[in-house]
Amino acid sequence: MHGDQAQIVRQFDHPGEGIRRAKSVPKGRQIDPHAVEQIAALLGDRPRRRDLLIEHLHLIQDTYHQISAAHLAALADLMKLSFAEVFETATFYAHFDVVKENDPPVPPLTIRVCDSLTCALFGAEKLLHAVRGGAGPHVRVVRAPCVGRCDTAPVAEVGHYFVDHATKETVLEAADKGNTHPSIPDYIGYEDYVAKGGYKLLERVRSGAITTEALLQALDGASLRGLGGAGFPTARKWRSVLGEPGPRLMAINGDEGEPGTFKDRFYLETDPHRFLEGTLIGAHVVEAPEVYIYLRDEYPAAREILLREIAKLPAGGPVIHLRRGAGAYICGEESSMLESLEGKRGLPRHKPPFPFQVGLFGRPTLINNVETVYWVRDIVEKGAEWWTSQGRNDRHGLRSYSVSGRVASPGVKLAPAGVTIRELIEEFCGGMAEGHTFRAYLPGGASGGILPAAMDDIPLDFGTLEKYGCFIGSAAIVVLSDKDDIKGAALNLMRFFEDESCGQCTPCRVGTQKAVALMDRPEWDQGLLEELAQCMRDASICGLGQAASNPVTTVIKYFPEEFGAKGAAE
Repeated sequence: MHGDQAQIVRQFDHPGEGIRRAKSVPKGRQIDPHAVEQIAALLGDRPRRRDLLIEHLHLIQDTYHQISAAHLAALADLMKLSFAEVFETATFYAHFDVVKENDPPVPPLTIRVCDSLTCALFGAEKLLHAVRGGAGPHVRVVRAPCVGRCDTAPVAEVGHYFVDHATKETVLEAADKGNTHPSIPDYIGYEDYVAKGGYKLLERVRSGAITTEALLQALDGASLRGLGGAGFPTARKWRSVLGEPGPRLMAINGDEGEPGTFKDRFYLETDPHRFLEGTLIGAHVVEAPEVYIYLRDEYPAAREILLREIAKLPAGGPVIHLRRGAGAYICGEESSMLESLEGKRGLPRHKPPFPFQVGLFGRPTLINNVETVYWVRDIVEKGAEWWTSQGRNDRHGLRSYSVSGRVASPGVKLAPAGVTIRELIEEFCGGMAEGHTFRAYLPGGASGGILPAAMDDIPLDFGTLEKYGCFIGSAAIVVLSDKDDIKGAALNLMRFFEDESCGQCTPCRVGTQKAVALMDRPEWDQGLLEELAQCMRDASICGLGQAASNPVTTVIKYFPEEFGAKGAAE
């Protein structure tokens, strides 16, 4: 054995002999005691459970207007989580401004200018640059995806205060005056709701005067379907959850992030107790002792209203937890919402198992959209026949259409299910906006495709649009005119999907990026785009990637004039 080798062996045989030991240094991120004191004081006596991680991150963001690395480490220490777990969750959501070490601090005020389709039609890009040019050094101006106020486009958010029909002057005025808190609209409060018969149905259900089976038969008879987009029969879903062994939970999906959609906000800000009564009835039916309401962070007024009104509810019902989203469109997908409610990144789950089997915290979970439970009281009290008597073109029921774009009177339009776009524009929206001629429309929000005005006789309802490569979804209708760029509209939508992709699966993460690059060229490679779209539809994990290409494929199919071809698609 050579001398050097012998020395190595002796070092292992006799630890410490001939070895210079390095000074022991703790591994991992060091905890700042001052930061721990700050976060501990901020949390107070709040539980340190993992599912409250996002709520705690909101507390830090609201207090300090940013989340520093020191505060992240302190929060992780107090919650007994790894720094990596807290960091990956905080950086997943757009509304958390995570500041890394040595990065400059975030200005104390942030102005978000919506740049999604309807706001883009009304000059969002010019507004963004104008506000940036006029804002002071204490203000940060950033782009924002749809904020759910498409009927008052363009829109800017100053702190948590929204400026509708925004101009440079009105936005900067709100910032100068310190208007950063939401404006609370007039709404039907608890006392007025009860005075007009509210919660009588809930009492009858809880007392047994109306049996669970009778209630489910009423919903079945009305053929009420999920109004968040998927359209699954409501009574069947409730029965499926009830058929699973307890304990069970209920979750309300109020993360209404589809560009063009704002109906849930409308109902929460005008008649919140009709929604709450339907929710409590659903919880009673499936015997859920706890209800989680997941509300998008862009709805601060609705959150304030719910906090006020939930506190007024009489004792004896399920515990209601109100949770904030944090700026992630993907959390509108039900399994992503469940992950977020558990304090994690909003990554879609693989199915099966389905949420009604293994949902929130591993329990069977009833998941409903805000508007779905909103209609429960009316359907049961007025009868299934009342609901089914509504409708046009051989369709049944009512639909809340969120209409924006080039119409004279945008807004939430309660209309018969199956109404056509032409009927909707002329009878419910006051016709087209002055100086605009109807050219195209989105029948189901950003992912529902784009159709030409020539196809104006299709009933707008579940099951009527699929054969055209579109769907109704949450009934978000965006109307385009002869003054709008159809290909530009599709590109705007694809940029939204690129930004909102959670990144979990390659077909969606890479597919949306490649689609944007191809669509940003002067000439579209139609064949390559259609091949890419097929791959995204076939292989993406969730509905975002599966439907993101619909605007692209429908523009290629129904707008040949955009590509120099003659004639119109049949």
